[in-house]
Amino acid sequence: MRIPRWKSLSGALFRVLAVWLVSSVTLLVLAALLPDFRLQSANGDSFTRTAVTAALGAGVFGLLGAVVWPLLVRALLLVPALVLGLLVFFLNGSLLLLALDLIPEGRGQAAPQTAVIVAAVMSAASSATSAFLAVRNDEAYHRRLVRLAGRRHGRAAHRPATPGTVFLQLDGLGHDLLCEATAGERPLMPTVARWREDSHRLTPWRTDWSSQTGASQLALLHGSNEDVPAFRWYEKETRTLVVSNRPSSAAALQRRAIARTGDGGLLAYDGASRGNLFSGGADQVALVMSVAARRGRYNRSRAGYFAYFSDPANATRTAVSFVAEVVREIVQSLRTRFRRELPRVKRGGLYPVIRAFATVVERDVVVAAVIGDMLAGRTAVYADLVAYDEVAHHSGPAHRDALQVLRGLDRALALIARAAGHAPRPYRIVLLSDHGQSHGPTFLERYGLSLQNLVRAGCGLPVPRRAGRSPSGAEAREAARAALHRPEEADGPGPAERPEPGSSHPVVLASGNLGLVSFPDVPGRITREELDRRHPALLATLANHPGIGFVLVRSATHGPVVLGPAGAEHHLATGHVLGADPLAPFGAGAADAVRRTDRFPHTADLMINSACDTATGEVHAFEEQIGSHGGLGGAQSRPFLLWPAELSPPVPDGGPLTGAEQVHQVLRRWLAEADGPQLPLGPAVDDLRSEAPGPEDFSPPGGPPRDKDR
Repeated sequence: MRIPRWKSLSGALFRVLAVWLVSSVTLLVLAALLPDFRLQSANGDSFTRTAVTAALGAGVFGLLGAVVWPLLVRALLLVPALVLGLLVFFLNGSLLLLALDLIPEGRGQAAPQTAVIVAAVMSAASSATSAFLAVRNDEAYHRRLVRLAGRRHGRAAHRPATPGTVFLQLDGLGHDLLCEATAGERPLMPTVARWREDSHRLTPWRTDWSSQTGASQLALLHGSNEDVPAFRWYEKETRTLVVSNRPSSAAALQRRAIARTGDGGLLAYDGASRGNLFSGGADQVALVMSVAARRGRYNRSRAGYFAYFSDPANATRTAVSFVAEVVREIVQSLRTRFRRELPRVKRGGLYPVIRAFATVVERDVVVAAVIGDMLAGRTAVYADLVAYDEVAHHSGPAHRDALQVLRGLDRALALIARAAGHAPRPYRIVLLSDHGQSHGPTFLERYGLSLQNLVRAGCGLPVPRRAGRSPSGAEAREAARAALHRPEEADGPGPAERPEPGSSHPVVLASGNLGLVSFPDVPGRITREELDRRHPALLATLANHPGIGFVLVRSATHGPVVLGPAGAEHHLATGHVLGADPLAPFGAGAADAVRRTDRFPHTADLMINSACDTATGEVHAFEEQIGSHGGLGGAQSRPFLLWPAELSPPVPDGGPLTGAEQVHQVLRRWLAEADGPQLPLGPAVDDLRSEAPGPEDFSPPGGPPRDKDR
């Protein structure tokens, strides 16, 4: 039923007056509590006069916030997004000082540092009041959500009535942990638990050998992850290190996939990509790494920041939450050390800031962008929420710190689901993950030796007396660097890893519990026979180490061979096994996954997978991560699909769902079931295909290989 115009206007006037009243009272209270803030003349004023002054100050501050703030944010749109979030306090305080100066007879005065505090408290109070009133009024709630995303009602006036689809990726959350988080009378994730019970169905799927976001999401959005052997790998012909979440690498990987598949991606028709490594062909993008390398005034990868930070109350709330999250991480890290919890990794340096960016700034901006997409009636939206994955890397997949993040993500999902009820078309929400995480102490912590030094020892090279640590991080690190407009890191591997032209020293890289060894002086894949001639102890040293599950090497005689302890071998070309099958502990499908990776052009000379405890699922990351993913073993290879019951089953006969490329076909079919995008080849796709990457996509001429943390 349509609400009469007079009633809508009266409701809006009531909300404005209510927020004004609360802001005025807040000013009065703060003036009484803070010594450097006053609302009276030097000779003193009556309470009535002081109250009038507070009302004037609150009114002028609110008016400046409504008029000036969006202009400030738009002017600062090219300022790094993380810096903009931190500038919120200063900008708000400046507006308050201006508002106080406009009060007649100089009754309003505040020290600059006090103005920052007063402005923050007022914004929080007005935001809480506005939100409370909006929840009690559907029309007002709708308007608030529209403002949150910077949309206008008229832009979605003629959208079709067919359902749209929102794909929400909970990065790093495995199938089994999701089941635990949604079980019991008081589930950790009540929103998802209700979906499982009422409207959705849950299906696990198996990742490829490279169980990480770069490989999975490239296939989910673009239909192919061919020649993506790990999160980072070395390409000999260009002497370049490819890192999946680096903007230049992500852009080139996306172009490779488009050239290979022949279409623009899952979101090429009326789609939006939010917080992802790749665009999926979407025209609307925000916080997407493959377009983050674009520089200039019209860089759309940061467009979502304006939609969110244009509301000063939201900007203030996010900034306060950011600071609180930094403090929370410091406290949690200290608690872990004082309790001597094991395993654990170092969580100092910039990590508290990176965590806060992932769990607060990126989450808030992505959620706001998704809500705006629904209110604009877009056909397909894909968004990645990386918060859990970031914390689980450093705390552990099932640690209380990571579970606390899941509770917050569930509230974000509830907000998105509620906003769907106000959209101009119905929406189906598909929840999925790109991989899980496996727990366990790092390889270095468990055995006192890094993989790099183990390889060097097997090659007869000098080993540093002090054990080195492999760099670590997660998807959020490069996202934070992109938000700060920081250039890609170019320092690359350490001196012991960086090959000189013609060098025989190996390049050793890590991707979770998957290790890669390349010999840069050997064109193509080095053979087992050549390796035994050069370094006769290397393969035996690796295969017989208790922390290593198996090693993949190419034999001139037998083709791809998987080596295990005590002389065990699995010949992938024929299926012949000598001794105990080294792939048996990794479950059904392990041989197929390894065989597929072996045929990639850029598979490393040696691919090394850590050991896995079949009883506990414990693995040993070659990076500094106690929750890891990237190889085989444990929960990392078992993500999930939670899909609306009205859609067709992912696999009609109930068989296994294997590989991200197969999941892409399922997602594409679901879009088509709603008369959604048919993803035809068109001029735009042809243009993208013409940009097939060459060596220059990954390496500056003559430049050294580059690497840094995820």
